[in-house]
Amino acid sequence: MAEGLNRVILIGNLGTDPELKYTQNGQAVLRLRLATTESYANRAGERQQRTEWHTVIIWGKRGEALNNILSKGRPICAEGRIQYRQWDDKDGNKRNSTEIVATNIVLLGGRRDSGAPSDFEGGSDSSSGGAGSAPPATDEFGDDDIPF
Repeated sequence: MAEGLNRVILIGNLGTDPELKYTQNGQAVLRLRLATTESYANRAGERQQRTEWHTVIIWGKRGEALNNILSKGRPICAEGRIQYRQWDDKDGNKRNSTEIVATNIVLLGGRRDSGAPSDFEGGSDSSSGGAGSAPPATDEFGDDDIPF
């Protein structure tokens, strides 16, 4: 039997500032809210937009490092796997969540001080994050381009 592939690539803007927390074992967990917006023409030919919201999780020291760089409105590319979780809350109600566990984060739109994009790999290990090179950004986004 062939193995499956669970891979997600999202490009969008951060809708909130990152949220850094730590597990009981001291492992860092960074939570991002990413908005992806797509445009399409409806049956009448009118342009429409649809925005979807995604929760992106980055583990370990990479999450800690990205917490110092990312902020609301920042365009990023998140690559990873989709994960579904189900649990019972304190009142006994079934709860569900869908998350993207990031293995790679690419900062788009350039850094505010240099204009050069950077990328950080974010995986489930606790190894230190490193900056690598990314291809040059083809689109520059200004404050007027951010949909929120």
